Amino acid sequence: MTYHSYSLIFLLLSIPFAGHAPSENSEGEQSRPNILWLTLEDTSEYQFGCYGNSDIKTPVIDVLASKGIRFTNASSTAPHCSPARSTLITGCYATTYGMDVHREDYDTPADIFYTRYLREAGYYCTNNAKTDYNTNIDNISLWDECGKEATYNSPARKPGQPFFSIFNTEATHMGRIRSITLEGRRDFKALGIDPETLLLPGHVPDLPAMRSDEAYQLEASRDSDKWVNAFLEDLKKQGLDENTIVFFFSDHGGCLPRGKGFPYETGLHIPLIIYVPPRWQEEFEIDAGIVSTQLVGFVDFAPTVLSLAGIKPPEFMQGNAFLGQYARAPRKYQFGFRANQENYHYDPCRTVSDGRFKYIRNYIPHKPFCLRNLYQWGMPANLAWDQYVMSGECTTEEWLQPYRPKKPEMLFDLSNDPWELQNLADDPRYGDILQTMRAEVSQHIRETGDLGFFVRGRRKKPGGLYQWVRKNEFPVNELIEAAEMASMPGKREIDKLTSLLCHPVPEMRFWGAIGFNTLGSQGILTHCPEVVLMAINDPVPEVAAAAAEAACYLGENEKGISRLLELLGSNFNPAYSSLETLTWYGEQKEILKAHIPELQKLLDGGSSGNQDRMGLDIKIRSLLVNLGDLQISQLYTREEIEKGIRVNKNPRKFRYPSKGSPIY
Repeated sequence: MTYHSYSLIFLLLSIPFAGHAPSENSEGEQSRPNILWLTLEDTSEYQFGCYGNSDIKTPVIDVLASKGIRFTNASSTAPHCSPARSTLITGCYATTYGMDVHREDYDTPADIFYTRYLREAGYYCTNNAKTDYNTNIDNISLWDECGKEATYNSPARKPGQPFFSIFNTEATHMGRIRSITLEGRRDFKALGIDPETLLLPGHVPDLPAMRSDEAYQLEASRDSDKWVNAFLEDLKKQGLDENTIVFFFSDHGGCLPRGKGFPYETGLHIPLIIYVPPRWQEEFEIDAGIVSTQLVGFVDFAPTVLSLAGIKPPEFMQGNAFLGQYARAPRKYQFGFRANQENYHYDPCRTVSDGRFKYIRNYIPHKPFCLRNLYQWGMPANLAWDQYVMSGECTTEEWLQPYRPKKPEMLFDLSNDPWELQNLADDPRYGDILQTMRAEVSQHIRETGDLGFFVRGRRKKPGGLYQWVRKNEFPVNELIEAAEMASMPGKREIDKLTSLLCHPVPEMRFWGAIGFNTLGSQGILTHCPEVVLMAINDPVPEVAAAAAEAACYLGENEKGISRLLELLGSNFNPAYSSLETLTWYGEQKEILKAHIPELQKLLDGGSSGNQDRMGLDIKIRSLLVNLGDLQISQLYTREEIEKGIRVNKNPRKFRYPSKGSPIY
């Protein structure tokens, strides 16, 4: 009998129905249910059979969905793992505590994590093994067990003690397909997944590397089916199946370009299946085998877990419980956010959706979405898309969109345009919807005390940013207003931006500089005010880099570029971000070409083995690729390519329950 045949039979027979006899090892009646989270990484909902994928078979997950609740409007809230998980662990938008930058630890309040309330109520809480919460709080204080051996089968858990357990697999992570090259890739067709015939999402061009990367991730989705099955078997074996609610979901969207890390649905939309055993279905008045279109986000998970455990969610939590004793009415809007692309590009965005229409607000619109995140751009698909665009062969406007300056506002009709290719923000027929969505985002970021407009590099405040703004009565609303104005200024705002650029508070000066970037890149202002030239020497380097970039768009290219090259020489990431942005603009790109010898000199000064130096080298190579001095194949060293070949030959493995207990 094949594995998949066995899995279907196992699930159909072993998932309990009403009247199912107790398992031999049953721990008996519990006053509170167990809760098990099975979490994937970097995987989109369309990559499973129950969500319509016909290129692979995921029978265990499909049957779990048929006996549970399959959510079709579930969102990770953030398209990167650490801010998404920061939202999960607190039940609040990570932006509220300044935990939205991926990936950086901050001082945060100690009492905002939901495991505290579960443990106080008698739950045994384990995490195997990823945390990634953007906080300096020690994980030992959050969990009874946290690590690669943490399990609900722990001998430290008392008989009959309810548990909350997380198991996270890294086998589906982007690291599985981050191989730089296709050399050494296994034959997916021989493994049952044909790259040439699989359905490729419409948001990416049809390129061989794109198909190969998608096949590689579909293989991971298919293998996750067996991983889920192993836990369901173990629950039954341990007599825990009738008392355990199972969540199956991904930490955010999938790996294909313009997915993970981007504020589109391809980065935010996740699979979510929740199976509730019959006893608890009756307890919570939950129907089985249903498809829910309810808007559900990561901000709602913590209050929902507490609600299922019979614990009233604390007032500070911003999410709504959607199951259990304290379930609330479905939310009308789903909110999301993005702060940065890895270490390189600070580029905050905010999103809202009502399930039909999706709105994205971009606060630094002159920067294209597809600036290189040099981890993510280790995927062959990203490199191939870059080459396709730089060669001039790509002429499809929808596929060029991520390589061009962003619109400050984007509006999509998800029912007719699920891949978000047609921006309706400038269409007067959708003016009322645009205004409504704009107002919802504006209200939301103020109500939640959004701290995401503190530029990265200015967030390490004594006692933590959240406490610091309160202690110092920092005008957060004024900072939000500055960011809003900087993203959509007109000539009438020049005086206000000038005042911002002279503000005593560096955070305000930063957004003043961004406003001049917007004016210059859009041709609204064509000369460079003296205040911008003065700001390129601002003592705060984030302000200096933003002002130097603005000077380039305002006609002072040499002064701006020289300052950015000076900052780049000290390996300052915002300088790289500004210079790479300039390489995607026609006039500035041509002027930058005259500085290729300076970049080459910086590159020649490198020394192998020094991590900081190596980080600078790849940024310089990235710039030289965009300027045509290097080929895209020269972005990574041969040593890095050799590592990629090993990734192609030996994919990340799933970790399964051992023959005995506990689960590893």
